[in-house]
Amino acid sequence: MSASHVSKMLVETRIAKPQLPPEGFRLVLGGTLKEIDIAYETYGTLNHDKSNAVLICSPLTTDAHAAGWHSEEDKKPGWWDEMIGPGKAIDTNRYFVIAQNMLGGCKGTTGPASLNPDTGKPYGSAFPQITVEDMVQVQRLLVSHLGIDALEAVIGGSMGGMQALQWTISYPDKVRKCMCIAAASSLSAQALGFEIIGRTIIVSDPNYNGGDYYGAAGPDRGLGYARMIGHLTYLSAISMHQKFGRNRRPHTDVGHFETGFEVESYLKHQGKQFVQRFDANSYLHITYAMDQFDLESRYGSLENAFRDSQAEFLLVGLSSDWLFPTSQTRELGKVLLNLKKVVAVAELDSPYGHDAFLLEVEHLSRVLHGFLEKPALAASRSHTQHTIANSGAEVGFEALADLIEPGSHILDIGCGDGAFIDAMFHRRNVTGIGIDRDLGHVVDCLRKNVPVIQANVDRGLAFFRDNAFDYAVLNRTMQEMKRPRLVLREILRVAPKAIVAFPNFGHLGNRVSLLLRGAMPVTRALPYHWHDTPNIHLFSLNDFRELCEAERIIIEKLLCFSNAVPSKLLLGLGLKNAGAEFVVARIARQH
Repeated sequence: MSASHVSKMLVETRIAKPQLPPEGFRLVLGGTLKEIDIAYETYGTLNHDKSNAVLICSPLTTDAHAAGWHSEEDKKPGWWDEMIGPGKAIDTNRYFVIAQNMLGGCKGTTGPASLNPDTGKPYGSAFPQITVEDMVQVQRLLVSHLGIDALEAVIGGSMGGMQALQWTISYPDKVRKCMCIAAASSLSAQALGFEIIGRTIIVSDPNYNGGDYYGAAGPDRGLGYARMIGHLTYLSAISMHQKFGRNRRPHTDVGHFETGFEVESYLKHQGKQFVQRFDANSYLHITYAMDQFDLESRYGSLENAFRDSQAEFLLVGLSSDWLFPTSQTRELGKVLLNLKKVVAVAELDSPYGHDAFLLEVEHLSRVLHGFLEKPALAASRSHTQHTIANSGAEVGFEALADLIEPGSHILDIGCGDGAFIDAMFHRRNVTGIGIDRDLGHVVDCLRKNVPVIQANVDRGLAFFRDNAFDYAVLNRTMQEMKRPRLVLREILRVAPKAIVAFPNFGHLGNRVSLLLRGAMPVTRALPYHWHDTPNIHLFSLNDFRELCEAERIIIEKLLCFSNAVPSKLLLGLGLKNAGAEFVVARIARQH
């Protein structure tokens, strides 16, 4: 036996038949199912207190086989095998992972192709309309069937992300962590349009027969065309250009009005493959449920929907995903933050469109693993002692800390690895949220259990409402901003006061270096060469004062730092712009 076969995680798909009440399982939109089968797989071992269970919510057309291999001879593993398994992001050495086929599916869970107990024939047109809420209730039946009361995490991408969100609403005290990837609280009008076209094509197929086609030729052509259209929504313009461009297949006989373009051949192949593995009625019911998912409409507002949720949230958006654009991820994050939920938001930069959550394994793994492995917020902050000095902080952190009152709530912009927020919590009982553009820093924050938003502050702070914080902190960050004026306005919108720390380019040493060498200085406060510096605005203390005056901003307190003896003498003489290498200022809005 080969080494590759030895390492395979062999699994089997099981069928659960949960006990239903005498009246059956009642659906949200009306109708009842007397019996429900649930196809599922499990990976890993359930611990003694049953607290390590993780539920994987399926995307649109997947099945229960999320990881591992059914046999040594299998050519492909489960659809998310790169994410689930020993030592992987969702580590089966630590977690008991449950994957299932959603209600309405065609891979073992009760759906339109299942036998109707009243007739002994496939449901077909008699299968009732279902919702995402129904799917989650069935998942809850499965979890209870396995003897599990609460879940450590619910994880889902695309439609699975919708299910993960619904879990925190339907069962607010049964989910510790919700990890929603490439999803939103509802579909956009554009996405709805593609779904509607796909269903229209299926039901227009002459073989559809109102949904009662079992035992005869089914609407394969319509389903194939619907899949071709749907598949376009999973890609991006960039990925399609990179993969196909306007390339044609060589020596290909084409039919009437066929082009021979590679993209045409690819989409037709996707349609043919899909028809072989999926049922048209299931596709109709599941996409309809996805279209009807609208948390704002269902609960009156998103605030009402999530108000009672006790989960910690990870929201992951994909930069080139137009099916679920990152604007929707940010909007949901804003709502959860305003509700004071524990939230982390990450945006993966990928050219692969919506499919990136299946393809960007390396980057997504880092984020999921970081969030999944972090302890509960209260537990992680109950026993360790930190100081600003031992947290890996840079010069000026002590000064920043002394300007912030104990018990404050802060926003740390350009938070790096989250060391300042983490240390401030333990030193002064200060809570906070970090913002950083770098995915690696986001992961570092997750490991420290620091709530973090991956965002470009130059675009503003729309995540946050007015006066959401007591202080905003800009430590060595403003000189890296493209629009520092906007940033100043925004930080004093979300907080009445801000702490701004920056290297002072007006320092005498910098002036002398330019005068004598004629070259940009490289110093402890400005430790970069001109060709690789992240700093794009090299400003002085006087420049900062003038900007504050123009913006009607009060400088409440100004601290100037320097280690060189001549510089200290200048500071002693009151020549702050010449003597200060590094400046810390507490600023406030002028009323």
